[in-house]
Amino acid sequence: MKHETILYLSDHEASCDSVPAELEAKGYEVVSTDSSTQGVAMLYIMHSVAAVLLHYRVEDRTWFKLAQSLRAIRPGVPIILLSRDPILCLPPWVDAFVGTQQPLEEVASAVHSLLTGERFEVHSAQC
Repeated sequence: MKHETILYLSDHEASCDSVPAELEAKGYEVVSTDSSTQGVAMLYIMHSVAAVLLHYRVEDRTWFKLAQSLRAIRPGVPIILLSRDPILCLPPWVDAFVGTQQPLEEVASAVHSLLTGERFEVHSAQC
């Protein structure tokens, strides 16, 4: 049985990004895009979304603004940032950070745990 849908926005090439495949292995339906404009439009039209995952490089600070726009569209949907580099300070409109330096299976497990309410270590310090 599939879980709800996850909207996955990434600045990485789809061909080299295995995070969606790992999430699908956990039972999620994943809708992916590498366009922030398309991601915003998709969030408007999607009926049900379990979470929005933003997978961007730390030095690209535009995803903070993107996360704020996505939060305004769907205030109750968790927004989770994925990055190889640690993010020490999250804005209040972001729910969690999951580091991608660990194996992708563990990244998917951490996201799944967050969405199902299970306990796991996640960085969520606010700025």
